[in-house]
Amino acid sequence: MSDENRHVVLRRRPDPDVRADLFEMVDAPMPTIGDGEMLIRVIWLSLDPAMRGWIADAPNYSRPVAIGAPMTGFTVGQVVESRHPRFPVGTIVQGRQGWRRYAVSDGSDIDRIVDAAQAPISTALHVLGMNGATAYVGLIDVCRVKPGDTVVVTTAAGAVGSMVGQIAKVKGARAVGVAGGPEKVATCLDEFGYDAAIDYRASVTIGPGLDEAAPDGIDCFFDNVGGAQFDAVMDRINVGARIAICGTIGMPSFPLPTGPRPNRQLLVKRARIEGFLILDHYDRFSAIVDELAAWYRDGHIRYREDVTDGLEGAADALVRLLSGRNTGKALVRVGADQ
Repeated sequence: MSDENRHVVLRRRPDPDVRADLFEMVDAPMPTIGDGEMLIRVIWLSLDPAMRGWIADAPNYSRPVAIGAPMTGFTVGQVVESRHPRFPVGTIVQGRQGWRRYAVSDGSDIDRIVDAAQAPISTALHVLGMNGATAYVGLIDVCRVKPGDTVVVTTAAGAVGSMVGQIAKVKGARAVGVAGGPEKVATCLDEFGYDAAIDYRASVTIGPGLDEAAPDGIDCFFDNVGGAQFDAVMDRINVGARIAICGTIGMPSFPLPTGPRPNRQLLVKRARIEGFLILDHYDRFSAIVDELAAWYRDGHIRYREDVTDGLEGAADALVRLLSGRNTGKALVRVGADQ
């Protein structure tokens, strides 16, 4: 066994809280490659709220991580050995290598080759990656945002929410963010260009804040939370409102909550509500990232990163993310960029 290669495995299910001791760092032998394979040195690991559902033994959109198996996750890494014709040594790839230092791949778990000249390679895990594409699909395809719309976004300072707000501004809409705490509210306004932002921790309900920030009602709602925040927005939607359900971090993943309730506002306002997964849009991923990259080059896209150094800190960083204590896209720097 060598300490040059390590990975993190899942030892227990949440009960229901996610704690760092659900995971264990283990030593592993350095993998070897065969024909048609490559060895990837993981550089960056993405931490995402969806991981709470990935480790739960409950119905979900993907098979739960098995007990004793390495934790799954999106990564950016460098090919250091290759017997694969499409991925020579030195290629930077974004894929699904999980919580590991090194991983063998046949290419089936690679999402794309990363152009290191386009932007810092870590951005392939957020603004120019899954988070950016999620915001794009939810706002443009599901919400069908148009100039003059009022868009409300929950977890507005987060990796997905901040992109929703910025894309809304690119599309000529008014962006209203809901975030937790004065620092995140200030970030929404000063860095991400929201027209207004509401601190959900400052009062019992966000209703009065929504009345002030969106006096003409809400046309598009991009929700990452559910629960009371969702209900407050629903009371203020306009006729023909479009609602995208991206996440439910404010609700338990296990046991499954009762619902969804048939909110009468959906009928009265003739609104449309739709859940979506970016996994269903992989066929367009490259084209979406190209458009996001153009906006980034033009100065329309800004971002923050919340970086944890070392794979051994990944579990604690995930707990911090799920409790809303991160300040930017949650990333783990597993190895050096070069």
